[in-house]
Amino acid sequence: MPDLTEKEKALRGELYWAFVPELVRDRRRCQHACKRYTDAGEVSRRRLVELWRDVVDDKTPLPPPAPTPEEDEALFEDEPWVEGPVHIDYGTNLRFGKNVYVNFNATFLDTCIISIGSRTLIGPNVSFYSGTHPLDPELRNGTKGPELGKEIHVGEDCWIGGNVVILPGVTLGKGVVVGAGSVVTKDVPPFHVVAGNPARILRRIETNMDPEHRNQKAKHVDHETAKVPENELTVPAAAKEADSHVSGAEEPMAQLARQLDKMDFDRYNDAFNKG
Repeated sequence: MPDLTEKEKALRGELYWAFVPELVRDRRRCQHACKRYTDAGEVSRRRLVELWRDVVDDKTPLPPPAPTPEEDEALFEDEPWVEGPVHIDYGTNLRFGKNVYVNFNATFLDTCIISIGSRTLIGPNVSFYSGTHPLDPELRNGTKGPELGKEIHVGEDCWIGGNVVILPGVTLGKGVVVGAGSVVTKDVPPFHVVAGNPARILRRIETNMDPEHRNQKAKHVDHETAKVPENELTVPAAAKEADSHVSGAEEPMAQLARQLDKMDFDRYNDAFNKG
């Protein structure tokens, strides 16, 4: 089995040396790409997407231009919105879903994969640290020692408040909300609110997106329905008959109601006020 490169070791979560020429070159490439993205100025959405793909080293060709600027912008509605400045180590280890929004001054230390699920919103000054160091200072040894990392995964439909720090190895489930200023050190189950340093669960989010919540609602409805006597769930025959027949005394009123239904309300209202 051939020896692994330092990049391969890093992605596997093993100890690796970050200051070998290959990884120094990769970080510089991303640093320059981030600067071009941040300094883009007033450019089209197409150009921003092109610059962002340069940051993450995505070679996928852009679609052909549309006839109008509005139609052309619509071609990229599912692409991530990332506000500059943004700070990223490699870019190649970022995985963003559709309709992701990242506010300004985000930091991604993507030693390992950092994935952000679709429709997730990220506040300003949020940091994702997938890289870490040995605790033993002798092994750590400054820039001459090894590093390591763990993947970070953020589910779909999450909301991460400003100034949040997410540490290596953390997974946020679908629909999680992280309060501003929190430091997330452990996994968070889907549809929960967490906050604090370290972040702790505050409550569960009640939403129909949560299959467990939908099942509980369905069970509650079935339980309440079962408590209603059967004779109250059906319309009495006498009521049905009365509803389907109009007595002779009520017929003129019924005719008037049908006529009013056909009239414009405003004209009827004016006629009533004048009459």
